[in-house]
Amino acid sequence: MPPGGGGPMKDCEYSQISTHSSSPMESPHKKKKIAARRKWEVFPGRNKFFCNGRIMMARQTGVFYLTLILILVTSGLFFAFDCPYLAVKITPAIPVVGGILFFFVMGTLLRTSFSDPGVLPRATPDEAADLERQIDIANGTSSGGYRPPPRTKEVIINGQTVKLKYCFTCKIFRPPRASHCSLCDNCVERFDHHCPWVGNCVGKRNYRFFYMFILSLSFLTVFIFAFVITHVILRSQQTGFLNALKDSPASVLEAVVCFFSVWSIVGLSGFHTYLISSNQTTNEDIKGSWSNKRGKENYNPYSYGNIFTNCCVALCGPISPSLIDRRGYIQPDTPQPAAPSNGITMYGAMQSQSDMCDQDQCIQSTKFVLQAAATPLLQSEPSLTSDEMHLPGKPGLGTPCTSLTLGQPTPPSSMPNLAAEAALSDIMPLKDEHGGHQFLTPDEAPSPPRMLGAGSPLAHSRTMHVLGLASQDSLHEDSVRGLVKLSSV
Repeated sequence: MPPGGGGPMKDCEYSQISTHSSSPMESPHKKKKIAARRKWEVFPGRNKFFCNGRIMMARQTGVFYLTLILILVTSGLFFAFDCPYLAVKITPAIPVVGGILFFFVMGTLLRTSFSDPGVLPRATPDEAADLERQIDIANGTSSGGYRPPPRTKEVIINGQTVKLKYCFTCKIFRPPRASHCSLCDNCVERFDHHCPWVGNCVGKRNYRFFYMFILSLSFLTVFIFAFVITHVILRSQQTGFLNALKDSPASVLEAVVCFFSVWSIVGLSGFHTYLISSNQTTNEDIKGSWSNKRGKENYNPYSYGNIFTNCCVALCGPISPSLIDRRGYIQPDTPQPAAPSNGITMYGAMQSQSDMCDQDQCIQSTKFVLQAAATPLLQSEPSLTSDEMHLPGKPGLGTPCTSLTLGQPTPPSSMPNLAAEAALSDIMPLKDEHGGHQFLTPDEAPSPPRMLGAGSPLAHSRTMHVLGLASQDSLHEDSVRGLVKLSSV
């Protein structure tokens, strides 16, 4: 407010100095509000997400687009060039049935490609550390070698012993029938295989849609191939075979594509029909994990013993919810999943920022105590020359040593006993270990200056206090003990 004026005071705005690290004294309202992030944005696996996390696919999607193009082009040519002629010559139900098969194929393909196959969430750092501790207790070892021993657990399922393997990437024991996909870098529940044609893993949550896709695609391929041949035959009866091929070149292209793809598609559908009827996965069948015969030792514990029941469980059972909650929000205090360690466990490698600060303070305090214990509590007195002191029967002190300036640390206010140590050192200087110094034993030490006679060689020298070796070592040990006790407080 200006002097003598009653006007209002102008608003003053203070600009805050921008720093790279936030200070504890910074006011909360000065901090910028960070927008909440969803879990799919920090997902540790190698997946791609679209539509704000609603669509989940593998990172390698080139073959998926090829599958999409083949289905769309072949079906489009069939509906554009073959269906009009067949609807007039045979029946209009042909394009209707073809349209139903086409939409069913596209729906199951997109459902398989865009859904979560059953990814298991990774362990948080706290969960991983607790699990590592349990493993060490179970193995009876506190520290492993370069490669830790194999980590497995055994569970009994329908009388069959099943081993649960430990995943060093996800830091979990995989449940039965689960496996780690090397392409997606995720553990998938009831893992079947990674299919590049659909651009995703095939697991517990999308296996039925994958089976419906290949089965309906087999029907659509056979349907298109059969009616394309019918179209060419009907035209050849009217104009001849060569003229029929010239009149409908699209039919020739459709027939070639369907002929080379129908065998693999139909064969794949038959193979997965066998797997569903025996309640196996592709991964288990390739490894030869189970036998279909109950009498054998390695019988399949997951089979219900009935083909119809196995098919109903695989195709009509309830779909389990997704475990990763990819569209959920990240809480500020929620720990993130543990990073892979390539099979080498590092204890204490991940700590909170407060623990690191306490550790730094402890290290600095320890360094100060050790430096204080190693440094003499008093700088050495000026050396006496041979002219100033010479005892009968003893050699002189020789050339005086160079005075060394020792950097003694300044004790904090919480260490009052150091002042007493310094006062004591004025009376009794500590031992100097430099070469050339000769110390006197307690028996050889002279009397105080005032009790010496006039004829003594030390009568006119400066005052000197000499400490015996035994008393000096005991004083140094007591000082170190005191400092160690003080540091422990």
